[in-house]
Amino acid sequence: MTSPRHPWQNHYRSFSVCSSRTKSGQITRKGFEDSYAYHHSRQRQAANKARQAELKQQRAAALGDPIRGITTPFMESLDSQLPPQAMASVQEVSYTTDAPSSDQPPPSPANAAEEAHLNYYLTKPELQDSLDYSRLLSEPLVSTDRDRADPVKEAKETQAHEAGHKIAFEAVSRIVSLANATSKERTRANVQRIIDTFGRHKTDTYLKPKAPSLQSTYSTIAEQKPTPRAGPDTGSSEVQIGILTAKIRVLADRYEGANRNDKANKRNLRLLLHRRQKLLKYMHKKERGSQRWTNMVEKLGLTEATWKGQIAVE
Repeated sequence: MTSPRHPWQNHYRSFSVCSSRTKSGQITRKGFEDSYAYHHSRQRQAANKARQAELKQQRAAALGDPIRGITTPFMESLDSQLPPQAMASVQEVSYTTDAPSSDQPPPSPANAAEEAHLNYYLTKPELQDSLDYSRLLSEPLVSTDRDRADPVKEAKETQAHEAGHKIAFEAVSRIVSLANATSKERTRANVQRIIDTFGRHKTDTYLKPKAPSLQSTYSTIAEQKPTPRAGPDTGSSEVQIGILTAKIRVLADRYEGANRNDKANKRNLRLLLHRRQKLLKYMHKKERGSQRWTNMVEKLGLTEATWKGQIAVE
């Protein structure tokens, strides 16, 4: 049994704001009797949405890429294993693989002579000393009896020895070149380069630390002397951020293209990004405005998107 209706309920109608279709087929909203005002408001709404989308794109472009950041000469040198000053001459090196000859060896596929770091933990002076010593051991013997010596034969032997040494030098240069190394070996060399570039055992000699704050200046607590460094700096924030950036670039290159469905790589990339974001937030809080922060951001090409907001790997 329904309840009786009150007398005041019969004097009011339910109000609806739903749209209705007119005779011309256009959908209009009740309450907008003026079609000009309705269409004018729709145009303003569309213009506002377009402007909001444009501003959103500008803000995203200003923040930069949260994964790669901005490409800098130092980061390009990590990919090519060449120092930044030698990047221009790389294009002049031939990449042909002709058969070696005794008189002229083929050009090297990588500028091994200009590489700052070599494979197998070798240095350029060590490599040069070893090649000079091998050249000395393989030189043809000179006859002590000069009356019976054949100068033509000795000249041919010397010429053959020089050609063989050139071929051996080219072969060893290819072997120790990081351009022919595995990804693991290139990453190890990049880590060493980052330690040499951003380690405080070297940067403290030409980069000034951040100025002390007023709170620490007027503090009554005695300032503690820093512990003497026992070796290369491998644990400072800028070094760890540089190492993570190099590893992120390697994983990002593998994840792009045909490996988009690699879930394990995607998870590892996300973990490294979030770890770098935490370190960047910490260093931005402690070293913001200092020469250490400016040097790290400029060389690694890091933008605000790498430590601000949410980082999503799609």
